[in-house]
Amino acid sequence: MLASLDRMAISSTMALTGLRIAVGILFLIFGEYKVFGTEFTAGGGFQYWINRFLTEGAYPFMVPVLKDFVLPHAKAIAFVVAYGEMAIGVALVLGLLVRVASTCGVIYMVSLLLSANYPGPHAAFWQYFGASLEHSVLALCFAAFALTKPGELFSIGTYLQRRIPQP
Repeated sequence: MLASLDRMAISSTMALTGLRIAVGILFLIFGEYKVFGTEFTAGGGFQYWINRFLTEGAYPFMVPVLKDFVLPHAKAIAFVVAYGEMAIGVALVLGLLVRVASTCGVIYMVSLLLSANYPGPHAAFWQYFGASLEHSVLALCFAAFALTKPGELFSIGTYLQRRIPQP
């Protein structure tokens, strides 16, 4: 019985580790084009998306935040988004600061969800969940990473701890 529980725990950790690395690769891709290209950060790409959120579905309480704070500071926030996505991707792929990166990922996904996935005031309750899938699924992945230890397998930090003798 105990051996099967150990195998299940190892299987779960391996599955979360694989998911951690896959989500990290996605965020590396998302961040890469933003960091190494200028269209998103300096070319108005970020402002385009914020304006699209405003016309297509920000939650009503987020509209003033997007209009009065985000848009006036769009260029600086675009760089924070670009480098933040890249940092989350690097952390998840390498297994470094996984909990910190995942906590930032949850905050980021929830802010995107509230900025872009409002189904309307007359939507059925279930439609709020359906409209949020593109962000809520990643938010749940990040929450799982933040609450568990998927950073222990296939991690640079774990590798370095094993290589450096402890006093």
